[in-house]
Amino acid sequence: MKELEGKRILVTGGTGSLGKTLVRRLLTGEMGKPARITVFSRDEAKQHYMRLEYMHREAATDDVIYQNSQDLLNFRIGDVRDYSALLAAMREVDVVFHAAALKQVPSCEYFPFEAVLTNIFGAENVVKCIRENNLPVEKVVGISTDKACKPINVMGMTKALQERILIEANRDCPNTIITCVRYGNVIASRGSIIPLFVEQIRKNQALTVTLPEMTRFLLSLDRAVDTVFAAIRDGFRGETFVPKVLAAKIMDVAKALMGEKELPINFTGIRPGEKIHEIMVSEEECFRTVERGDYYVILPVLPELREKFDVSQALQNEYSSKDNNISVEDLRELLGNANDEIGQFLTASK
Repeated sequence: MKELEGKRILVTGGTGSLGKTLVRRLLTGEMGKPARITVFSRDEAKQHYMRLEYMHREAATDDVIYQNSQDLLNFRIGDVRDYSALLAAMREVDVVFHAAALKQVPSCEYFPFEAVLTNIFGAENVVKCIRENNLPVEKVVGISTDKACKPINVMGMTKALQERILIEANRDCPNTIITCVRYGNVIASRGSIIPLFVEQIRKNQALTVTLPEMTRFLLSLDRAVDTVFAAIRDGFRGETFVPKVLAAKIMDVAKALMGEKELPINFTGIRPGEKIHEIMVSEEECFRTVERGDYYVILPVLPELREKFDVSQALQNEYSSKDNNISVEDLRELLGNANDEIGQFLTASK
């Protein structure tokens, strides 16, 4: 039987970029046909348009195994900051994908306590619902970020604490497997640099890059969901899954998107809270990081949560975006395959 067959699933932050892609993939049945999928978020407008999108879906094809996915999919208005609203949503749930977050780095710098309330208190509320009400939740996957590794900004700091709260909760919730996933910049996600570059190129404007040496890990939304599913399928309590992905210089991303055009590049300087290079696994985490297929898996920081098997250390140095950057040509292929709209844009720009 597939891991999510017949399961009742809750996706917090389900109207976000990752949440929507996760729901779409859940509906294909690749992990089994769920009994119910509930999207929990605070934005009624996004829920309305997401509901319409699924109600107007064409008849089932090979990649969507139900004709009436809207009957399987339901929506709840609520905020992860609100314990009672979250508890009501979690009462009859088997699996929780915790994707709700404040994730834009500058916004979190200007409103740090708002990030604390969503990213830290939200995670604690998920745990509190299970622990204090003996909820029969089987698995929780918390969605984190490379910015949680050696954090220098509020977003990363709050996400690092989110990771620790979820991982430690395995001690108090012995019937629930709680894991995390940590990954880098999602190509073309809302608020990211790539859609901004595309818009600037379409308008023949100068491209804005913070610093020439800036690098980032890049992965598609589907690769992010693959990582979440790997944690569901192969994760033990307290583990953090990190995908093996490519990294690139942001300057090269700009060049790859420009294609034959030669537009000027303006360097705007580093933004509040921004890193030059991102790290997905720190030097300190290397000694407890193992390899599992296409993923690095960071074992729990608390030794009593680690499974009793031989650990073959997978990394000798930190896993950083400054290393092994891909070429402009390879970037064009990566970007084109990651997103249909960008693929069409790159084809037109040749």
